[in-house]
Parts: sequence; C-alpha cells; structure tokens
Amino acid sequence: MYSHSNNLFLSELEPSEFYLSPNYPNPFREKTIIKYCVAYRTRVLLTVNNEKNEEIIKLVDEVKNPGTYEVEFDASICHSRESLPDGKAGENPKEETFFYRFEAGDYQNVMEMLLIK
Repeated sequence: MYSHSNNLFLSELEPSEFYLSPNYPNPFREKTIIKYCVAYRTRVLLTVNNEKNEEIIKLVDEVKNPGTYEVEFDASICHSRESLPDGKAGENPKEETFFYRFEAGDYQNVMEMLLIK
C-alpha cells in the first residue's frame, strides 16, 4: 500500500555530499538556474567567470547550512559592465561562454554554460 505521508521529497533531505548541478537551461538566452548541495555548514563561494577567467559576478559568498540551494544567473548584468575587446568594436557574437565555480568545504568544481544572444 502506498502511503504519501511516509515519503520525503528530495528537497527536504539533507545532502550527504557537496554537489554542483549543470545549470538549466543550458544553453540559455538571458537567465539560467544553478543548483548546488551543501553537505555540512560551511562557507560557500559561487562565482561566474568569462572566457578570460575574469570574475563577472559573485553569486554566493556566505556560510550555508546543509541543504540544496539554487541561484539565478542573469547574463544581462555582464553586458552592462563589459568593455569591448581590442579591435572588435561593434562586434556582437551570437554565443558567449561562461564558467561557474563552486567552492564549499574541501569541494571545488567548475562548469561551463553557454549564452545564446
């Protein structure tokens, strides 16, 4: 017999390890979601870098309790602060690659995401 009251949803469980999920959607047009798991209370750092490995934004920089979290990355902030590359004034590429870096406890991971303009 199926008992709904005995089931737990994944979001209610504390993760047993750190984990960084691929962003969704990927590729994306303007905004994307990044999910990550924290195994124990620790400082979490989640940054987004461009192809030159320059930090674009710090999405998370704080102590987190165990759990599963998600954060939205809005690529429109990048273009409001971005300078034009040398010799490419006026060029608007159709795609742009970003890398997001997750650090928590002893865990580190970097993943790639693709912005389609």
